[in-house]
Amino acid sequence: MAFSAPVTEQTFVLKHIVGIEALSQHERFADATPLPDGVEIRPVVAGDAADWRRLWADYLTFYQTDLPEEVTARTFARVISQDPATMRGRLLTVDGRAAGLVHFVAHRSCWKVENLCYLQDLYADPGLRGRGLGRALIEAVYAEADRSGTPAVYWLTAGSNTTARLLYDRVGQPTPFLLYEQAP
Repeated sequence: MAFSAPVTEQTFVLKHIVGIEALSQHERFADATPLPDGVEIRPVVAGDAADWRRLWADYLTFYQTDLPEEVTARTFARVISQDPATMRGRLLTVDGRAAGLVHFVAHRSCWKVENLCYLQDLYADPGLRGRGLGRALIEAVYAEADRSGTPAVYWLTAGSNTTARLLYDRVGQPTPFLLYEQAP
């Protein structure tokens, strides 16, 4: 399904939910390059707490957000549970040092029989950006979605996040949908 409406600056939604057929990882990333030597992406485990918290804090700082400790602790517990019905997370390491994270969750939809996958958080160490780490984290989510029979992955980003949008324009497609939330 093609859309011709303009994409707003407030929200940039990728891999729109309605009308995209499942693509294999190979089809999605025909131009993908192999990970650099020393890069590994793996599930987040309890022993990663200090590294995960450092990356999570940096991510929140980037978005100028503070969260209560209770939210951070609950998020980490959900991520390490690896329960497909809740939230999953992956940690990217470079030469053994944690350098990126991604969180994602599968959920039901009224528009498809299969679940959809929402890529909720994506962060790569700013000092290592431009080396394909963000793309590798997205590819890891795409691969997990493929393995679980989830035909669509989507995410949001701030319209002002122009650096990330350069990557997102290569690995996804914008939609004309706007995000609304309940007013306080």
